[in-house]
Amino acid sequence: MQIDKAVSALSEKCPDSILKRADRHGTPEITVAGESFYKVMETLRGLGFDMLTDVVGMDLMPRTPRFNLLYLLMSMEDFSRLAVRLQADEGQEVPSVSGIWHSANWGEREVFDLLGISFSGHPDLRRILTWENFEGHPLRKDFPLEGKDFDKPFDPDTISDYF
Repeated sequence: MQIDKAVSALSEKCPDSILKRADRHGTPEITVAGESFYKVMETLRGLGFDMLTDVVGMDLMPRTPRFNLLYLLMSMEDFSRLAVRLQADEGQEVPSVSGIWHSANWGEREVFDLLGISFSGHPDLRRILTWENFEGHPLRKDFPLEGKDFDKPFDPDTISDYF
């Protein structure tokens, strides 16, 4: 699959959905409009991008919109890669793509846990790397560098029953 053909087909099926196109370190990237994000992702799956390798969240504070989400897609047919970028404001819900790619489940949970971005339609949106009662989101730029409970003694009761 040639990326140019896929992006052209995407432009035909979802007009005005691609806001920007770039090439970052050899990986083509498109920035997608928020209102057409889910349809774009469904279309890309239909165009042969059958593997979601990662979901990455970035806090760009003090910029507006505050967050960038980067979805890294790959075609198993010819191993071509495509990065899809979505911008989101604080408090804005992003549609979950876990119904399109099951591999998005844990990646979206990680972004939710560490940045506080909520995903609508996610089947199991809960913390994955921090404990249930943890306050805040550690990868936000306004999170204290030493952590919120840095000065408190270790409490083994805060560890879940899994250990």
